Amino acid sequence: MKTLAGIIGGLLLTVTASAQAADLIPIKVGVVQTLAVGPIFVADERGYFRDEGLDAKIVFFDAAQPISVAAASGDVDFGCTGMAAAFYSLAGQGVLKIIAGGNREMPGFKNAAYIASNRAYAAGFTSLKQLAGKTVAVTQFGSQLHYDLGLAAEKYKIPLKDIHIAALQTNTNVSSALAGGQVDLAVFPVTPTMALLSKNDAHLLGWVGDEVPFDQANTAFTSTKIADGKHDTVERFLRAFKRGAKDYHDAFADDQEHRRDGPTAQAIIAILAKYTKQKVDTIGTAIPWLDAQLRLDAKDVRHQIEWFTEQGQMKGKVDPAQVIDKRYVVPLPGRE
Repeated sequence: MKTLAGIIGGLLLTVTASAQAADLIPIKVGVVQTLAVGPIFVADERGYFRDEGLDAKIVFFDAAQPISVAAASGDVDFGCTGMAAAFYSLAGQGVLKIIAGGNREMPGFKNAAYIASNRAYAAGFTSLKQLAGKTVAVTQFGSQLHYDLGLAAEKYKIPLKDIHIAALQTNTNVSSALAGGQVDLAVFPVTPTMALLSKNDAHLLGWVGDEVPFDQANTAFTSTKIADGKHDTVERFLRAFKRGAKDYHDAFADDQEHRRDGPTAQAIIAILAKYTKQKVDTIGTAIPWLDAQLRLDAKDVRHQIEWFTEQGQMKGKVDPAQVIDKRYVVPLPGRE
């Protein structure tokens, strides 16, 4: 009888769990497997999506631009990644909407880097002031990394036309080209950057946050169809995302936004290591900054749109007001 009762109890638990799972709203979240989307990993690991009634599946991509296309086509419901011309073009056509800020470049934190190949470094390429005439790898033309290169060239007054830009499509291809000395420099996300540096396959010339700080590196976005038609789902996603962002921020930043490890840092680092498949000691030295409230720097969004348009990466005029969904976005004060 005890055995029978145990079997029945187990079946009831299984049925209950299945019923609860059936009640969850399935969503797919597109990201690149980097530390920059750490709050998504934290929210997933700590059950914040499930707390909001969401069954979240994280879908990994090897570059930022395909995530925009996937969100537009409905292959993913939400994206969290670097801004790109492809995103702005689709948003300008009314297809996509920014619904929250992500991480921004901040001095003392590490989100993206300028890293030189060992061959180029040995030949004397040790400063971004020497960019003229160099071959620089990015994932894609019109990507956030392309924009970061443009900001560095602007800072050191080097015409972008004097730099040979190699768009190698994926982080994997960029890593191989840099390690093999086929390019002089790469503008690269922190996670693959640290993998190369830890193996002495490249030399760090500078972090984007130290060289050209404060640009809006990542945002969260969705299709206009979802933003308009599934308001409750978007709000649930944002609540879970913001809980993850608060945990992440408080682990690594003080109240003055200076880098420091708080009491929860090791627990968050363990989550980041699990999702990015990086070593714990490597992650601890390479943390991107993130606004605890996921506020958006709308002024930099406008600058990005202008820059991509000037570079010929976008056709026609894109109205920033059409890109940013004010129903969801929390603006950064003074940068509306």
